[in-house]
Amino acid sequence: MSKETILAKRYARALFEVARERGKVAEVEQELGAIAAALNANPDYVKLLEHPNISASKKSAMLQQAFGANVSEEVLNTLQLLVKRGRESILRELVTGYSQIANDALGQAQAKVYTPLPLSDAESTRIAVAFGQVTGKRIRVENIVDRSLLGGLQVRIGDRLYDGSLSGKLKRIEKSLNQA
Repeated sequence: MSKETILAKRYARALFEVARERGKVAEVEQELGAIAAALNANPDYVKLLEHPNISASKKSAMLQQAFGANVSEEVLNTLQLLVKRGRESILRELVTGYSQIANDALGQAQAKVYTPLPLSDAESTRIAVAFGQVTGKRIRVENIVDRSLLGGLQVRIGDRLYDGSLSGKLKRIEKSLNQA
């Protein structure tokens, strides 16, 4: 595990503890997700935020202007602490770490479901129920369309991959034929 990942998990744990004390675990997770989405949509903003020649006070002001009205005090304070300590680069890992900690504490898991076509709400619910029984957790489904699967689906929960896709089956057949 890299040094940045370890640091991000420490900040995520601290933010989680504060959010849990104040009863805002889910709210903070949503806010962090929105921040991550905004940063992914604006890579130039991330470069600006991580630029070493811009002072911490200017970066804090940028964060305040961009997110201040849309996030809780806990999240904004964490972002500003990262900037103050020169740790802007771990923001994405902090979001991931917080989500993992919150999911574990709440008995939930995030499932990334890869399908060749978008899932309906009923299909998402069935997948959540089925994998909830397998994992013993409440599953939140995130559908990702991947046309290369041809058919079926792949479900990634944490570091486990459940592959029921047609392309996955073809690869397994190819591998067994090559070994024979």
